[in-house]
Amino acid sequence: VVCEPKKLSAGEKERLTRRFTSEILPIIGPVQDIPAPDAGTDAQVMSWVLDTYSMMVGHQELGVVTGKPVALGGSVGREEATGRGVMNILRKFLGTQNKTLDGMRIVVQGFGNVGYHAARLLDERGARIIAVSDKFGGLYDDGGLDIEAAGRYYKQNGQLTDFPDAEAITNEELLLADCDVLVPAAMENTLDADVAPNIRARIVCEAANGPTTPGADEILRDNGVTILPDILANAGGVTVSYFEWVQGLDNYFWDLKRVQDELQKVMERAFDAVNAKADEADCDYRTAAYTIAITRVANACRLKGLFP
Repeated sequence: VVCEPKKLSAGEKERLTRRFTSEILPIIGPVQDIPAPDAGTDAQVMSWVLDTYSMMVGHQELGVVTGKPVALGGSVGREEATGRGVMNILRKFLGTQNKTLDGMRIVVQGFGNVGYHAARLLDERGARIIAVSDKFGGLYDDGGLDIEAAGRYYKQNGQLTDFPDAEAITNEELLLADCDVLVPAAMENTLDADVAPNIRARIVCEAANGPTTPGADEILRDNGVTILPDILANAGGVTVSYFEWVQGLDNYFWDLKRVQDELQKVMERAFDAVNAKADEADCDYRTAAYTIAITRVANACRLKGLFP
């Protein structure tokens, strides 16, 4: 569906969502394909998907979609889940280097749901968030930004432009800032071969989907930059979507501590597997993660065989 969601009225967005849901009805379901929110959508959109599907099948079906409001069978902790997973993975990686988040100078590109919560959670654990940005531009303060205040300002104004007590910078300046960790949390392909040679961060933690082009990936690795890949680092959202699906099927809902604890266990277990594979194969984390993923799928295919 090609549209600009921010330019649609609530009624237009609802009608679009309901019609789209009715068209894809045969291929979605609690044991088929399960939609979840991404850029341009939110919990309200997921509510319309749930209601449309449920009306058309004749009963309430909580498991058909995730990212729902808690009042409609959503999971507590889902909104922050991707950002929390980013924090879990970065903290776990730093532990392998005998380092902590305390005092780490971190730059976050993107200040939507993922970027804001990643910045907030990293800040709460002692990191210094020196720059953040949205699509209009960024903010910089080497002493550390007030992330909660920036979040309130962004919610009220829809952008970070003119936020007080911080230096205005461009998105390009943000990517090239002198920092310990760069967290791309915006759109895909923002780190390309033109930008990569000038990136000064020593760690790139991919909170967005596909933020690094193949050319940039090679340049960054050649320059000694550690990349924590999206397939690992941003898996918190889909993990808590799975938790939400399980809760909906069981009609038994977890408290926030259980969601956060279970997410941390899943993310840390995934990191341990990727880290071990990287050591064993003497490869980067992205190659290690894909090796594990492809091996699991291949093994499952061998066990199932072919039909007919």
